[in-house]
Amino acid sequence: MIAQLTGTVAAVGEAYAVVDVNGVGYAVHAGAHTLANLKVGSEAVLAISTIVREDSITLHGFNTAEERDLFELLQGAQKIGPRIARDAIESLRPEVIRHAIATGDTTTLSRIPGVGKKSAERIVLDLADKVGPVDLGGVPKQAGGRPGGWRTQVSQGLQALGWTAKEADSAIEQLDAEGADGTDVPTLLKQAIRLLGKR
Repeated sequence: MIAQLTGTVAAVGEAYAVVDVNGVGYAVHAGAHTLANLKVGSEAVLAISTIVREDSITLHGFNTAEERDLFELLQGAQKIGPRIARDAIESLRPEVIRHAIATGDTTTLSRIPGVGKKSAERIVLDLADKVGPVDLGGVPKQAGGRPGGWRTQVSQGLQALGWTAKEADSAIEQLDAEGADGTDVPTLLKQAIRLLGKR
């Protein structure tokens, strides 16, 4: 099984990248916050989860081994496949997910796209004894209370509305500097539009 790829980024798409390793191009499925760190022509090291099925072999790439391991763990729950597992890591940090599973926090798990109350309960039931050591002292939070990958999503939203990547980056930097209080992507996008509208 492929557990890691180190090579040159040959291409980046909306949901995948091609990593050239000694002349062989590997197509790697990845989420927005992983893809945001990849630039064509640059070197990349990706933690890989290899999924083998009768008719395909699929590679899923992550920034860290921790993210990859959680992606694989989540699929141990009934009805949780690669798409929902990857969306979980896109929307919440690994330590937030592990803490939620360990403490039976189905409200937090229900924030994962495609996961309702029953699915969240199933995740807790199936994985609580497999999640490993978790600090139960306090609930870890996303930086500023914001969802993981928000910068990439806000940038994509602004560019779809006609602003350049440079203008989008400038607005995102200002949101960071001002400590904008939005806690979800739509709110942060509106704040970025207001900032750009002032110029």
